[in-house]
Amino acid sequence: MRVTVIGAGVAGLSSAIELAERGAGVELLERATTLAGAGCSWYAGGMLAPWCELENGGPLVARLGEEGLAWWRERFPATALNGTLVIAHGRDAGELKQFGRRTHHFEALGAEALGALEPELAGRFASALHFGAEGHLDPRAALATLLERARALGVSVRFGVAAEARALAGREVLDCTGLAARAALGDLRGVRGEMLLLRAPEVALSRPVRVLHPRFPVYVVPRGDGVYLLGATMLESDAERRVSARSVLELLSAAYALHPAFGEAEILETGTGIRAAFPDNLPRIRRAGGTLYGHGFLLAPALARRAAQVLLEGRHFAEVMDEDPRQRRLA
Repeated sequence: MRVTVIGAGVAGLSSAIELAERGAGVELLERATTLAGAGCSWYAGGMLAPWCELENGGPLVARLGEEGLAWWRERFPATALNGTLVIAHGRDAGELKQFGRRTHHFEALGAEALGALEPELAGRFASALHFGAEGHLDPRAALATLLERARALGVSVRFGVAAEARALAGREVLDCTGLAARAALGDLRGVRGEMLLLRAPEVALSRPVRVLHPRFPVYVVPRGDGVYLLGATMLESDAERRVSARSVLELLSAAYALHPAFGEAEILETGTGIRAAFPDNLPRIRRAGGTLYGHGFLLAPALARRAAQVLLEGRHFAEVMDEDPRQRRLA
């Protein structure tokens, strides 16, 4: 079987690999001219946190995410597996307790244990939750590795090619274009995320830190060499625009409250991406298939594996499919 995959973000690349490894002939089409333009994957946080996602995503997201975590460990050796730290300032201590009630696979830490785990945070917080089995990765390095793997498997990758699934009549098509598939699916909406990339050489965090807040939770993800990704706003909007001044102020304020040395950080980059979401925010493989909400790097491998099995083996996965399994064009 020959399959056309549209979109070279994390969903498209992982799907192309899963298909090619099963013997399919695959072409991957991307309208952008480079990986940097291939959707919001370039600006992702890269957190592989299935048990943290239980707070909002529920057991399905956690189960698929755990599968994805194992996939990344095998496919991207630079995946870091030293956990996620969840904290809250004193006035938001109730948020931390609530987070703990909704999740599992964590160890509750007091101030002393927290300081031993992350010396940079010693004396700053009274308690924390450590999800020790979780991980994180650098999305840009991971995308480059996936692209190299796809090409090694014989996938024909073509950048600068605009394509629509409905225009490719007579082909098996896997549409991984996110919000661009809205015309075909109808019920997708856009959720804009904003991020900052900072260089703060005086800060030495070794794992992602989530700072809970009832209105503006943030996360800080180490990229190495004193570089950190700071994110992320989640705005109900599909407007393509630059990061707002308000978001920058709030993100930087949150980082400064986490560690004052972030006040001297150099802003390397700002970025924004519009993620596609179904009304219930859960992942889907549909008539036109797998559209991911907010957990792209976490869920993409599990969705890609299932999409490949639907196309090549006629499988049906009720937990993520709400269409007739005989439909052959996925998105």
